[in-house]
Amino acid sequence: MNGTPIFEHRGETCVKVVKRVLAALCVFAMLLPMAAIADDSFSMAHDGFSTSYTYNYDYWGDVQMSPDAYRVSAVIDSTTLGLENLDGKRLMKPQGLFVRDQDLYIADTGNNRIVQVHFDGRDFAFVRAISEISGCENNTFNSPYDVFVDQEYNIYVADYGNFRVVMFDKDLNWLKEFVKPEDATFDQNLDFLPKKITVDVAGRLYVLANNVNKGFVKYESDTVFTGFIGANKVSVNMGAYIWKRYFQTKEQRAASESFVPTEYENLYMDKDGFIYATNTVFSEYDLKSDAAKPIRCLNGIGNDILVKNDRYPPIGDLWWISESVPYGPSKMTDITVLDNEIYVTVDRTRGRLFGYDSQGIMLWAFGTKGNVDGAFTSPIGIEHMGYDLLVLDQLENSVTVFSPTEYGMMIYNAIETYLRGEYDASAELWQDVMRLNANYPLAFRGIGRALLRQDKYKEAMDYFEKAHDRQNYGRAFKLYRKEWVEANIWWIVIVLAVLLAVPLTLKRIKRTKWEVMMYENSTVHKAG
Repeated sequence: MNGTPIFEHRGETCVKVVKRVLAALCVFAMLLPMAAIADDSFSMAHDGFSTSYTYNYDYWGDVQMSPDAYRVSAVIDSTTLGLENLDGKRLMKPQGLFVRDQDLYIADTGNNRIVQVHFDGRDFAFVRAISEISGCENNTFNSPYDVFVDQEYNIYVADYGNFRVVMFDKDLNWLKEFVKPEDATFDQNLDFLPKKITVDVAGRLYVLANNVNKGFVKYESDTVFTGFIGANKVSVNMGAYIWKRYFQTKEQRAASESFVPTEYENLYMDKDGFIYATNTVFSEYDLKSDAAKPIRCLNGIGNDILVKNDRYPPIGDLWWISESVPYGPSKMTDITVLDNEIYVTVDRTRGRLFGYDSQGIMLWAFGTKGNVDGAFTSPIGIEHMGYDLLVLDQLENSVTVFSPTEYGMMIYNAIETYLRGEYDASAELWQDVMRLNANYPLAFRGIGRALLRQDKYKEAMDYFEKAHDRQNYGRAFKLYRKEWVEANIWWIVIVLAVLLAVPLTLKRIKRTKWEVMMYENSTVHKAG
């Protein structure tokens, strides 16, 4: 072979490869700190913890990771409460929980009792197990599914297996009970099976019963049944109608109507007396069109008045077709409403919590399935104690307590400051939120709303545009247009006057010239 020997070519090639590898390693070493800094800019709060699984959705429905809004602060179970030392009974498939002040009440369904727990500001401690009451013939519970405590600390228990809701005072003295209504609107062939309950300030009881499909059963404080509230609209299927009408006996039709399952899963009454309810029976194709309504807010006559001012209604996860997570849309098994009008739901499909503000805009989402702290096997209930969130897991037999991080409290402070009418301060707080999460649409929207309240319409338009908030952008634009017209009205009048006067003047000049020309022509003609 002529030229350079083959081994020299190979040597040069090896040298080039080594140089390229070293160069790539140098570039990687330089980019690694920058990547870490960039990652920290959206996934770390000031307290130094990196985010694990908190996210939100942008305008296009894409997942955007964010700093953690909440973290696990405690886990309440049989061991931490010392129940094994009490009577040897561990929590067994609890189905409900309720918070009144600093006390937590757990419906320990499998053990036929209510467990009361107190929070002293640092720790949760066992107070008592309520398994018997005095003053009535049936003084024990049978599969209690839910519990409620009013402001006088009277306790209501959805005593599922005893077909009643029983009310007793804090000293466990029987007061009254609510049983199956002897009314024609309630099917007398069915048992009264109360699963979830809530009570308003007037003592009216609302019951979610297992085999009632007409909405929530409503009782007055004197135990008198007064009807149903919040019944779902029934869509008629022609095929089913024909089958029932012409091919079923009278008894079969009655049975099929009686055993239609309720669409509601749970309910919660906020401080203003509105009932928030969750619905898990729907077609997944109806979710994004808002036909399913998995979360509802019912007024006194049972109409849904939930505000939905985001691009998508509050339905939990926007996408649920994936090989890496359980398939299916979010199924909200419970809901709680904070005093700042923020409501939080828990999803049994993927074990996630979703927080929404009063406008139906998602604040954050987090959670997963599993058996480690912060994950769930079968979440069944949610409550709040102040800003803390408490999630009940019926299979793990535990309550996980989540406390807000600095980032989460920033969001709450910004929202509450706005609700108090302190718009300048609210805008500043939203700016602080943006420093931790620059991809947070609610921060843009929050600043825009604050500026709108300050009559700074042009600046508000800029932020609403960044948030892709067309509705508020339109409001700001109308107000800005009105303000601009009022500020420039005289210039507008002058311009309009000029625009009107110029054609008239030109027309007048043209007519005068024509008259002069005609006059001159007639004079010349006479002279000739």
